[in-house]
Amino acid sequence: MHELGLLAEIVDKIEEVAKENKVTEIETLVLDVGEYSGVVPVYLEECFPAVIEGTLLEKTKLQLNIIKGKAFCHDCKKTFMIAGNEQNCPYCNSQNCEVIEGGEFVIKEIVAR
Repeated sequence: MHELGLLAEIVDKIEEVAKENKVTEIETLVLDVGEYSGVVPVYLEECFPAVIEGTLLEKTKLQLNIIKGKAFCHDCKKTFMIAGNEQNCPYCNSQNCEVIEGGEFVIKEIVAR
């Protein structure tokens, strides 16, 4: 479960930046989690309380935005949703496709006081 380590790094970085900017409380942490990022959203939610305990983020609410997987077919030049297509292009059945959305794992927003 690498989600614990990912969250710990995020919390450390946010605390560092918050202290530099004299922020006393982080209200909400918003993360974009792509379906194909390798990060499991439910694990993030389960680990979050343990990671923020005793930190500046102790009262912070975690909000996850799940980004759907989208791919581009290099053969027919069309874009499609990956789910249900097993990464084959639904237009030409090519496997010459590239994930263009849904692989991200980023801090989208930090709401501070």
